[in-house]
Amino acid sequence: MIASYFTFYVIKPQGGKTNLGQLVTPVQSFPANTIQSSLQGKWTLLVARPAAQCQVGNDECVSILYLMRQVRVAMGKESQRVQMVWLVTDNAPIQPAIEAAYDKEVAGFRIIRMPDNKEEREQVTQWLNLDGASSAIHLLDPRADRMMRFDTSQGTPDFKKFSKDLEKLLKWNPIGKAN
Repeated sequence: MIASYFTFYVIKPQGGKTNLGQLVTPVQSFPANTIQSSLQGKWTLLVARPAAQCQVGNDECVSILYLMRQVRVAMGKESQRVQMVWLVTDNAPIQPAIEAAYDKEVAGFRIIRMPDNKEEREQVTQWLNLDGASSAIHLLDPRADRMMRFDTSQGTPDFKKFSKDLEKLLKWNPIGKAN
């Protein structure tokens, strides 16, 4: 009893921490009316990159797409609760090899373009740049609110830590459709 008292009042446990992701508080709602496709219903890993940057030979961008795909696969039976979205931020064509490797049928990615409407495009850009984290991998909850981000400014995040964060989230949070 003395040890528990000492631990609680003197050492003061910190509680659970994420391994890699940064929690976003308060959550930041995605401007859902700006894109054609709904991001609601599932946990969403969203990355925003220009198609001109995601080319074969550009290891930075392709590594991030690959990491997202591998993390989703690592979730096993829970992977159906996670969707991946590549928000293409420019009007450049997507390189055919990249499109073939990261399409919905092969990798489970939904490729969405930025809105054509200038106001809607600006809303999405502002949302991406909140907290200066436009290059991060964003985790959206099933209501399409950004609640966590994974920094990519120092390169591709660590696979084990990234997948552990997502695994914990899916284990302890039952919301999100499996189909």
